Parts: sequence; C-alpha cells; structure tokens
Amino acid sequence: MWFFENIYEAITGAKDGSGINPGNIVACVFDVVLLALLIYGIIVFLQKNNAVRLIFYLLPFVLLGILLSSDYNGSFELPLISKILSYSFVLIIVAVILLFPQEARRGLLRLASPKETHEAYNTIYDVPDEQLHATIADIVKAAQNMAKKNVGALIVISTQNISEHILDSGTNLDSVLSCALLESIFNTKAPLHDGAVFVRGNRIVAAGCFLPLSQSNTIDKELGTRHRAAIGVTENYNVTAIIVSEETGVISVAQHGEITRYYDSQMLTDCLEQVYGLKATATSGKGRKRKRG
Repeated sequence: MWFFENIYEAITGAKDGSGINPGNIVACVFDVVLLALLIYGIIVFLQKNNAVRLIFYLLPFVLLGILLSSDYNGSFELPLISKILSYSFVLIIVAVILLFPQEARRGLLRLASPKETHEAYNTIYDVPDEQLHATIADIVKAAQNMAKKNVGALIVISTQNISEHILDSGTNLDSVLSCALLESIFNTKAPLHDGAVFVRGNRIVAAGCFLPLSQSNTIDKELGTRHRAAIGVTENYNVTAIIVSEETGVISVAQHGEITRYYDSQMLTDCLEQVYGLKATATSGKGRKRKRG
C-alpha cells in the first residue's frame, strides 16, 4: 500500500505542498516504467540463462528489503540490515553480473556491436563482388571436401576488425584464401590444424588460433571442443563460425552464440552471401548495404 501512497503523494505534491503539475506526473510514470523494465530485464536474463529458479530466492529478499525500508514495519526496527536491504535491487544486479560474467559481457558486446539484426551486414572490403563470390565458393568447396574425408575444421568469418589477442594466439598468414590452402591448413599432419582459421574478406588473416570455449550448459553433449569454441567466439564477437565435425563430417554454422547443424553446400553458400553482404537476409526483404573502403 505504501508504494501506491508514495506515487499518489509524488503526483499530487502532497509532501512539499506544490500541488499537481505535469512534471510530477511525467516523472512518476517514467519512474514506474523504468522499474518495470528493470525487473523485466532481470527476469528475461535469468530465463535465457536457465536460472529462472533464482527468482524464487531473490523475490523474498527484495520483499524483505521493501518491508524493512518502509514506514510500515511498526516497532520492529533493524537499522543495519534495513539500510543494506534498502539497496537490495542494486545488490541483486551486482550478484547477477558476478554469477553470469560471460553472459553479461556478451550482452554488453551485443549492445555495443554495430551489427544489424534484420538486414545484411555492412562490410568494408577493397575487392570486387566477383572475388568475394569466388572466396565463398572456395570456402564451401573446402568444407564439403573436408566433410567427405571427416577432416575437422573451424573457419571464422569476420566482417569487422578481429581481436588482437585471439589473432596473436595463432600464426599470422595474411594470404589470399583458396580451397587448396584451407585444406592444407586443416590437414591432420599440418601444425595449424587444431586451431581456428580467421578469414576477413578474401584473405586468411591467421590460422591456428585458440578461441574462448562456451560455458553454456545447454549445448548438446555430443558436440565437442571445436563446436564449443565456435559457439564461444560467436557469443563474444560478431563473427560467423563454420565447423566441420571430425567424427561425423557434419557441417555446422554458429552465429550469435547459437549453432545450426547439417548444412549442405547451398545452405552454406546462402549463409556466407548474407554474411559478406552479397545477399539480403531472409527476414529483411531489402537490398544489401555494402560500403567500400
């Protein structure tokens, strides 16, 4: 009841005798909406990370904080705990960040990333479209060839600058991409076959790179380290990862922390054309946007 009384007093200006004015109304509405969005954001975050059960533990904590910090707790006063619990919402937010650091970091990176959800990627390359189409054909052909031979591979396509610490974990190549070069890198007898290849435009930037593994508990148990690395790098960076399974020869694609399996050559071609900005995404219906450097 005190919650509604406070809102009523704020709107009517009963506390300071200022009376009703539009500014107070707008401020109260904004305050309530902001609180609702904050609560909704925390619930959605916990649901996405399979931690919705935490809500049942956090809710009593919040209610206790509200009760002790209100004017209706009677003569039962606990000044120290009341002061601490009055900041319960802030404590909950800090606790969630500490419990889910990777997920919180991923969310911040997505907010800061200039990617477009419903349109093709904006890409900046110095090569003509024909050369990019040839690059896509080489990647698809190499993936198909390695899948037939059950050769494991992890190819990361980046449309933006790539994190230096990841590139430094591998070997700098800066070579024009070709089907033969990709297959040579992932040859089981080659020294760089265990790591990931980073591709930007029509060039292989680096090979043998080590990627952050996803810590998600929802990943299928039959997926190995290569798939977890692909999911992990797409959780943290705006990249697309192509995985060829060494055990089954299945081609998969990871984007935005999610993996889709059983890609054929046409599906992989369509996906790469969207990533390279050569084709509009299925949801967009608009022409591609592409910038040249």
